[in-house]
Amino acid sequence: MAIKKYKPITPGQRGMTGYAFDEITKSTPERSLLVPMRKHGGRNSYGRVTVRHQGGGHRQAIRVVDFKREKRGIPAKVAAIEYDPNRTARLALLFYADGEKRYIVAPLDLKVGDTIMAGPTAEIRTGNSLPISSIPVGTLIHNIELKEGRGGQLVRSAGGAAQLLAKEGDFAQVRMPSGEVRLVRQACYATIGQVGNLDHSNIKLGKAGRKRHLGIRPTVRGSAMTPRDHPHGGGEGRQPIGKPGPRTPWGKPTLGYRTRKNKLTDKYIVRRRSKKSR
Repeated sequence: MAIKKYKPITPGQRGMTGYAFDEITKSTPERSLLVPMRKHGGRNSYGRVTVRHQGGGHRQAIRVVDFKREKRGIPAKVAAIEYDPNRTARLALLFYADGEKRYIVAPLDLKVGDTIMAGPTAEIRTGNSLPISSIPVGTLIHNIELKEGRGGQLVRSAGGAAQLLAKEGDFAQVRMPSGEVRLVRQACYATIGQVGNLDHSNIKLGKAGRKRHLGIRPTVRGSAMTPRDHPHGGGEGRQPIGKPGPRTPWGKPTLGYRTRKNKLTDKYIVRRRSKKSR
């Protein structure tokens, strides 16, 4: 995927980059796989803001993506590579041999016209989905299940890839993009290859308006507020936080504070992405 640079005719365009969309082969989505999206602006049923910095943005429709890959043993042909406004990765439109159409997260180097399949007898080829027990050690995988039949939950964003390190008993060791090594049941399914759109991390928005198009409203620094509005606020001129660590507007620790509470799944983590103790 190529990155497009803009001629800086305005200050906001200086250094701004965007997608060239060279890999996109179909500009309009498949209507049978669309679901309308209703935005709430971060507000709950009482109209109160429960998630800050959300609101506005371009109108979008939800693409129904097949993360389960449950059509086993039926070949599918890649009909198009499409843009999805709701995720960083691209989508591949599949036409199955039985006539059904589905979207999947498009892996790197998947082309229009390729044939892919899901199932324990599928080939070790980009885009094919197999149980981890049937995947060779050292293979790059994505869209990994955590529970059999639930559908892929791990490694689905642009450029993401996990590596299968070892197999022992009912579990396999998988190294995540973060560096964490985790145990995953060998009966769980995963897709071969790396997620496409590798250059997503190199995109520079360049101006505030592009952030608003994404539905992200402005964020005000706590140090710019009053003591009444934020623990970091107040003082004459610029002041340090004045506390042992950063706080949220409600006084809870943040910015690096460990929030993992689920101790039941600690046994599935072989090595944390950080060497610091929890």
